[in-house]
Amino acid sequence: MPVGPSYPQFSEALVRKGHLTGLKPMVLVSFQSPVNFYHWKIEQLQIQMEAAPFRSKELCNAEEVCVMSWYTPMPIKNGSVVMRVDVSSNGLGPFIPNKSFRVNINGFLERQQDNTLRFTVGNEVSRPGCGEGEKAPVLILGGIPEEKSILLTDTNFKDFFLVELSIDNCWVGSFCPQASFTATIYDAIATESTLFIRQNQLVYYFTGTYITLHESNHGSEKWVHVLDNECVKKLCPVHFHSNGSEYIIALTAGKHEGYVYLGTITDGRVSFELLPRQRSVCDAIKVVNCSITWAVFVAGHYNLLLLVETEDASTRKYFQVVSYDLVRDYLVILYTVPEFIPDAQGLEFLNILGTESYTNISMVPKGMSYNPYNNWLFIWGNFLLMRYGGWADSASPAPLEWGPSWGTDVPQGPCLGAPTSYLCPSSYNNQNFIYLADFPKELSIKYLVNSFHGEVAIVTETEEIWYLLEGSYRVNQLFPSKGWEVYISLQVMHQSSLYAPNETMVTLFYEDSKLYQLVYLIDNQQGRLVKRLVPVEQLLMYQQLSNSYHLKPQGGHLTLSFTEFCPFMVLRLRDLPNPQTYTRQERYRAQPPRVLEPSGFHNEISLAVYQGLVYYLLWLHSVYDKPYADPVHDPTWRWWKDRRQDQDYYFYLASNWRSAGKVHIDMTSYEKIYDLKAEYELPERIFLDKGTSYSFSIFLTAQGHLFKSEIRHGVSVQPQSRAKLAVVLGDPGCIKVVMKKEVLINRYLVTLSDKRSCFDQGISGHHLRKTSMLVKVVGSAWHCFQNTLQGPRMQGNLMIPVLIGCPPGKRLAFDITYTLEYSRLQNKHYFDCAQVDREMPCFFFRDIFYPFFLIQDLVTGDSGSFQGR
Repeated sequence: MPVGPSYPQFSEALVRKGHLTGLKPMVLVSFQSPVNFYHWKIEQLQIQMEAAPFRSKELCNAEEVCVMSWYTPMPIKNGSVVMRVDVSSNGLGPFIPNKSFRVNINGFLERQQDNTLRFTVGNEVSRPGCGEGEKAPVLILGGIPEEKSILLTDTNFKDFFLVELSIDNCWVGSFCPQASFTATIYDAIATESTLFIRQNQLVYYFTGTYITLHESNHGSEKWVHVLDNECVKKLCPVHFHSNGSEYIIALTAGKHEGYVYLGTITDGRVSFELLPRQRSVCDAIKVVNCSITWAVFVAGHYNLLLLVETEDASTRKYFQVVSYDLVRDYLVILYTVPEFIPDAQGLEFLNILGTESYTNISMVPKGMSYNPYNNWLFIWGNFLLMRYGGWADSASPAPLEWGPSWGTDVPQGPCLGAPTSYLCPSSYNNQNFIYLADFPKELSIKYLVNSFHGEVAIVTETEEIWYLLEGSYRVNQLFPSKGWEVYISLQVMHQSSLYAPNETMVTLFYEDSKLYQLVYLIDNQQGRLVKRLVPVEQLLMYQQLSNSYHLKPQGGHLTLSFTEFCPFMVLRLRDLPNPQTYTRQERYRAQPPRVLEPSGFHNEISLAVYQGLVYYLLWLHSVYDKPYADPVHDPTWRWWKDRRQDQDYYFYLASNWRSAGKVHIDMTSYEKIYDLKAEYELPERIFLDKGTSYSFSIFLTAQGHLFKSEIRHGVSVQPQSRAKLAVVLGDPGCIKVVMKKEVLINRYLVTLSDKRSCFDQGISGHHLRKTSMLVKVVGSAWHCFQNTLQGPRMQGNLMIPVLIGCPPGKRLAFDITYTLEYSRLQNKHYFDCAQVDREMPCFFFRDIFYPFFLIQDLVTGDSGSFQGR
């Protein structure tokens, strides 16, 4: 039955049918952890609620109900400005597909005296026209020609506003190398609470009003101009935060060419530092002229990767990748980009060894992209270079070091011991770079979009879309392509409103590991912006089918047959451990109070009670973050500890319809869940403590023609599948994998373990190291798909991000209960405070004090005595 705004009568009927057949929507709200872990506790918090049915107050002829809906409270938590909401069915009634969306707090709106809302960053305009990272609740997009306006959204472009910014138009041509004045906002970057823009080589920022983050009003009253008397030619985003702060990079021109400014954003306060500290990059690499065209900040290692354009004495230009260590203040020349594009001679990829032949087409690098989970570094322009593996850092040996005299040879040694301002040429191995030859050298890349889960989308200057999958060196064209033509034809047949004959792509971005487009459509001379999913799997399937069919004569006519390239039929995951130990998700459960009404509908009073109960549940969670332990290791224990004995009495009142306010609250409906069961898929990410392991099984059902059998010494050997598994680790020095195969059932047991070699002495949830594991079926990339209710899904590549270190949700707590008991036993008496406080007892100063502590896991509920190690 169709459901939606085009069929309102059917939608209302389906809602009533769902209610009468037992349908109850289940809502899971996940709070995003804050950036500043010094101010807020790092935690992965969720609350699961059951929606309450509510009958509309509109008059209708029906006896019971005409229009109804379901409601849940929408909780907001201090320290979190982004909430993900997942809505699913309880499995009864009509089938309802799962739905996910985000609820973000917009700190750039304020309420006027007339109760209307206005933007604090500027004025919303109605004329049509044309972020950064998952931590940003508000995303912005610039680039509207000759308009001092940006697109602003707090729903990931599900809806948006065109805002004209209230900044002064300044002309800085007197000291900046810019041809003319323009109103265009060229760079626009959003962080957790602060917006940055660049106009005419000037940089401005605006901090929103986020009381839930800062506990005080740090919001800006107007756009703040920073980096006075500096010419900024580009703002580069930093996708990952570190040490409780977010970062942004400003590339300078003019008097500070060869330097960069690293901006640090902490609790909405912005500061910039000029780097390198001692001398410019040009001086450090001993060239007269150089220009930094791109910069990447690897926050976990406090390392800057710089793409530097240099010019030698013969005015020949070439590019180098330079690494700058912020902690030790030294530079490392990592790599010199080849002058010309290699000749791959028909290969998909080519290792850069220095012995290959080259074309006469110059390499023109334009930018870089780095993924800290798998250590992929891309250099892109009219080519695509990829390097896998860590770069040369402080522990890398160097063949030569130069001292302050800049020319005196010194003994070979590691850069780790180099004095300040030394230049340490790296022993970087050129073969680490791979040239991906599938990308045409006639095109030029405009920007890269990284999902950080193993996929990379590429947009060219001609608005073509290309796609790269981790574990494969093949680059596939998504648009334009045969697959796109088939998909568009089907959408036109379905009269989809998301497509039009005349359209222009505004931007491309990932959201929850899915690729989306923001597109400007012109239909019937009317323009509009829409957000739509890029169906990557469907495009690849259509493309594969169009290239793999054959026409064979059979019985006087032609029959259609397809070649099956996938090396297996079915891939199943089994034996996954309970997830909370590894995902560190703390989850609470809350159900609506029972209403004493025959129809079961709630009213405003019962919904208000429900909201208050959810608020109190989360308040108990927040106050449980304390340095001492309760007698029972559960935040909800204090709620019901004095009412448990009356539980049967309250149930008796409800059973006889005598509860106060016609509402009954079941104590067992508000609890913390410690025993979530694993689903048949890998979690979004896992945390590994020192020396811990994560295990699961993979079952492969292979295609019949992919079995092989052998005869050894005249005896037939059991047929074996040709489908093989391979594992790729982001940091083999930190983690390891053991994989065992059971041939008879084609089962692989995979065990991922921490090697106890990469960890920091950070407290729970702090300074975690990013890495990853990829398990792939050899030969499955681009060929294997699984049909699901949500559409086709690519199979054969299982990528899981891993965070190494002390995971969030663990604490050391003072054990008051056992300390009191042991003190009484040893001292034969106990003197409490004059004013007794059960949560904070007193100990007599003359008695010997025997303190005891507990190691408690707030996620799994485990609690044990601290043994001093």
